[in-house]
Amino acid sequence: MNVRTILVEPKNEENIGAVARVVKNFGFSELCLVNPTATGTKAYSVASHAHDVLTAARIEDSIEDAIVNSAIVAGTTSKRGNSVNEHLRMPYLSPCDLKDKVEGKPGVISLLFGREDTGLLNKELMLCDIVVCITTCNIYPVMNLSHAVAILLYELSERDSIQIGPQLASVENKERLFMHLKTFLDEIGYKEYKKDKTLLMLRRILGRAELTAREVQTLRGILRKAEWRIGVGEGQDDNE
Repeated sequence: MNVRTILVEPKNEENIGAVARVVKNFGFSELCLVNPTATGTKAYSVASHAHDVLTAARIEDSIEDAIVNSAIVAGTTSKRGNSVNEHLRMPYLSPCDLKDKVEGKPGVISLLFGREDTGLLNKELMLCDIVVCITTCNIYPVMNLSHAVAILLYELSERDSIQIGPQLASVENKERLFMHLKTFLDEIGYKEYKKDKTLLMLRRILGRAELTAREVQTLRGILRKAEWRIGVGEGQDDNE
């Protein structure tokens, strides 16, 4: 399984080192840091024998750059949704559910972990196909960053996976589909106050569907045909 661990604006270099160690503990190697604090001797000391993972860690300025070429983007949150209408955090998956969801799937599975103090922002969760929550005690639900990473990577590494089936659509192709859906809602005069919530709902539905590149192309072809029928497009199939 090709797993990319992404830390968003980590503030503590010891946490970065601990996560590098966890990544290597469970047989993975790809670590990406979005606008991290500087890493020095403390990070390398905690990383122990995972200096190679820490040294090779990719540094990016944005989450969009960090998730490039991902097939599935899973965001993590300690705040569980409690309403079927709360599409930002509902439905959420447990770590075990996540494994069942992605096991055997080809392509990069990107795991997004937020800041130690505030986690992932709402706008960042909106970039995710699925949301994962580790169930903890309500008295103190927020876990240490490296502990949360360890739980997810343990679940994903427990059994060997065989990549089967068609290649999943890249995050870039899915973003083109979402932008097309947004344009389409504008074209059909969809109510403005409903638009953001509807787009987020569609993102969650399509994220759980694990779309292939061909399926994304087909959906965009349907949108183009619909646009042609209402007089705002050429009706051609999308071949991107």
